[in-house]
Amino acid sequence: PRVAAAIAGVDPARLRALVDRLAASHTRHSLSDPAPGGGGIGGAAAWIESELRAYAAASGGRLRVERDEFVAPPGKRIPAPTRLVNVLATLPGTAAGAAAARVYVVGAHYDTRCSDPMNATCAAPGADDDGSGTAAVMELARVLSAHSFDATIVFALFAGEEQGLLGSAHLAERARAEHWDLAGMMTLDIVGRSGGTRPPRVRVFSEGVPPAAPPDEMKRLAEIGAEADSPARQLARFVHAVVPLHVPALATMPVWRIDRYLRGGDHKPFAERGFAALRWTEPVEDYALQHQDVRVEGGVAYGDTPEHVEADYLALVTRGVGATLAALALAPPAPPGATMDTAKLDADTVLRWRAPPDADVAGYEVLMRPTTAPFWESALWVGAVNGVTVHATKDDFIFAVRAVDAEGHRGPASFPLPVK
Repeated sequence: PRVAAAIAGVDPARLRALVDRLAASHTRHSLSDPAPGGGGIGGAAAWIESELRAYAAASGGRLRVERDEFVAPPGKRIPAPTRLVNVLATLPGTAAGAAAARVYVVGAHYDTRCSDPMNATCAAPGADDDGSGTAAVMELARVLSAHSFDATIVFALFAGEEQGLLGSAHLAERARAEHWDLAGMMTLDIVGRSGGTRPPRVRVFSEGVPPAAPPDEMKRLAEIGAEADSPARQLARFVHAVVPLHVPALATMPVWRIDRYLRGGDHKPFAERGFAALRWTEPVEDYALQHQDVRVEGGVAYGDTPEHVEADYLALVTRGVGATLAALALAPPAPPGATMDTAKLDADTVLRWRAPPDADVAGYEVLMRPTTAPFWESALWVGAVNGVTVHATKDDFIFAVRAVDAEGHRGPASFPLPVK
């Protein structure tokens, strides 16, 4: 019920207005006018910040807004050192001790581009890419800040995505340097069009083998058949389980790769630094509307203009992401230190784990699926214990364990590593 209440306020009309306002900027290119009152990225950042501060005031001070400024060094798409601004809104967790320090980040990029990624003066409304994601993150900051959660949620609006994932790389590096207990990150990038799919679908991308894994770890993952059981995959399975419960009109379509083929988004810098990260994106991209100068050519309209964004579909995706965030921030984290005893040959499977620190845990479930199945097919309640023997062979099944609190909130799964 607390998850359902948290997303009840998502409003398609407000999302429509946010997308239209973002697209009304002449451009939000990262190299465009930085002045807060101008028609470029500086004006867009100032408006986003003012909106979030209004949400913070309405929240009674629960939501905290900051400008996360940094200087992007010269690079492939940055001709000279350039000051950029991420706009962040943080909803601190309210649980006792370490539980409140657990962090989930949901982000989108507010910068835009035309056909030429270096053209900072052409009209670049960026309604879908990524005005849709920016609007969704802003709306989630508004509705979720009316509620309290055990863990902390950071709503991040990134600059510099089109110039090389600059804003997200800055925040990911900050999270690593400041030792955030970052349990998951999700980016919403191009989430405004259903593509005519029925029921409406949304793709959720997740990596298998973590890109930060050293060679010996990659070898071990291959030896135990764990290529599809990274923390990001467990987060994707969590999405696939939660969304149908709270947004049954939206079908999640998990995609087992880090992003679209040979492409990237703002979750990638987080994955590269060892954090579990996902990308949400619409099911069918229309490339005539993406990274294009606004024009009509050969009777075809090009350009990322707001009339192509479907407010009702965007609201479905926003509710799906909101349900995922609320469920994660209310549930216990994945149990740490999960192991599988391999000291002797045995037809049974011995699993052990530790209790999450300071978490409200009523007990644990052991999850199982055949090695060829993408999602968990059974859950065995084992109670408030830290180990169990399952009468099934580790040869034929994949196992995991998850924590459950007194209200029935189930956390993400922890994949056990072999020990002797």
